[in-house]
Amino acid sequence: MNSDVDWAAQAQRFQQDLAQQWTQALQQFQPAAGGAGAVPHLGFAPDKLQALQQAYVREACELWNAGLGAKPAGDKRFAGDAWAHNPVAAFTAAIYLLNARTLLGLAEAADTDAKTKARLRFAVEQWMAASAPSNFMALNAEAQQKAIETKGESIAKGLQNLLADLQQGHVSMTDESAFEVGRNVATSEGAVVFENELFQLLEYKPLTRQVYERPYLVVPPCINKFYILDLQPENSLIRYLVEQGHRTFVVSWRNVDASLEDKTWDDYIEDAALKAISVVQEISGARQINALGFCVGGTILGTALAVAAARGDKPVASATLLTTLLDFSDTGVLDLFIDEPFVKYREMQMGKGGLLKGQELASTFSFLRPNDLVWNYVVGNYLKGETPPPFDLLYWNSDSTNLPGPMYTWYLRNTYHENNLVKPGKAVVCGEKVDLRKVDLPVYIYGSREDHIVPIAGAYASVKHLPGKKRFVMGASGHIAGVINPPAKKKRSYWTNDKLPETYEAWLAGAKEHPGSWWTDWAAWLKSHAGKQVPAPKAYGKGAKYKAIEPAPGRYVKAKA
Repeated sequence: MNSDVDWAAQAQRFQQDLAQQWTQALQQFQPAAGGAGAVPHLGFAPDKLQALQQAYVREACELWNAGLGAKPAGDKRFAGDAWAHNPVAAFTAAIYLLNARTLLGLAEAADTDAKTKARLRFAVEQWMAASAPSNFMALNAEAQQKAIETKGESIAKGLQNLLADLQQGHVSMTDESAFEVGRNVATSEGAVVFENELFQLLEYKPLTRQVYERPYLVVPPCINKFYILDLQPENSLIRYLVEQGHRTFVVSWRNVDASLEDKTWDDYIEDAALKAISVVQEISGARQINALGFCVGGTILGTALAVAAARGDKPVASATLLTTLLDFSDTGVLDLFIDEPFVKYREMQMGKGGLLKGQELASTFSFLRPNDLVWNYVVGNYLKGETPPPFDLLYWNSDSTNLPGPMYTWYLRNTYHENNLVKPGKAVVCGEKVDLRKVDLPVYIYGSREDHIVPIAGAYASVKHLPGKKRFVMGASGHIAGVINPPAKKKRSYWTNDKLPETYEAWLAGAKEHPGSWWTDWAAWLKSHAGKQVPAPKAYGKGAKYKAIEPAPGRYVKAKA
């Protein structure tokens, strides 16, 4: 009987202490007196705070009353049997989940501007991911069980993995020793037919007796390596283009080093995109070519076409933009990082010269999905001593690239921060005023529905700024998986709508879903812009000026950051 009274008294004191601690914690979020203007306004409505406090105290008391019988429900990190059979670990995880839910609720309840609220939410999500009990050996029931079962071998292996990752400079997502560029990834047959200090131009061997008279140029993103489009023969977009009868050329960007740290956005437009277009014209003898830009490669291609248009040139007959932003009014979660102080800091740091290291870019994108792309591997590699299985996509994802500081800072200010490409005449590139209204050609625009890097509404916004005949198609999945979806897999769906209303939401309301890959729709569209068929070339390049330099994929793509 006395024990029941003691337990009730302890529970009551726990509830009182919890309420007091909660009140003190909330006071830390209130802006300091006289701080107006120094930081964004941040306040909390009393009724929302009271509701959060009451919910927290109620759930905490329920956990307290459940004691070591508490279960961390609804989170795959704590779903294993080891957690269920370890009451202390399960209780710790349940408390963590309660704190995480409450802090996220607090961020949602904040009375502030939308950007500050989004930053609060992002910060809380990062804390939630980093502080999970599963990330610590002392609290991870599965890691402890494995250490016992292997008699400590998993701990020793985890330390080996940690030392290896420290040496290579990033967390391993896959068994990188299983892959080699040119041996079992990026294996489509071809040759380098031109190179300068910024890129190599690859031409691929035809797989048909005849090809279309208009050659096809692919401009991939310079923040990644091009072989995401040529991982394996069965999922290679490059091979698919060749199989459809297109004479295919691909830009392979240089992984820049200190010798190129002063290169600018103008250099990437004039000496890379426009140069690649002119070389393909010379090799093929075609007055006009067709071109594709993927992600940042699409932004580069769009800018190059605007520069060409300003000069009275029209070297491209049709363009394809895959998960590309031309209008940066909706940039999703990346907008959290961009404001004037950040842009100015970057300009001071590397605007006149320097390198944006590839690992910094890779880490930024990984922490957009921290549980899946960071902490999942920390737990598996180091706490459990596991070697991640071979996966070509994750090998490519880890193969980062550097960028020249001046090029990066121009891009940062004029796209993400000021959105100047869609303001006629505002951006000046290669001495020409950029005006997308002059880029008058047929355009195929693709966006991925779950893309967290190029939000689908941002991809759709391009239709408002390009005057030519346009087709917009949406695919299922994300930034990469949505694009790399070969028809033979018969996976996912895509949506079409011949009408192009003002907003993406209106487009989606009238869109029709089709099973399978969007590639077949794109191939049919391309065929109508490819011209007549001519005999396939029997050799790479053209004459002595554009002779084969080395086999594809070339040496630029093999350089490590």
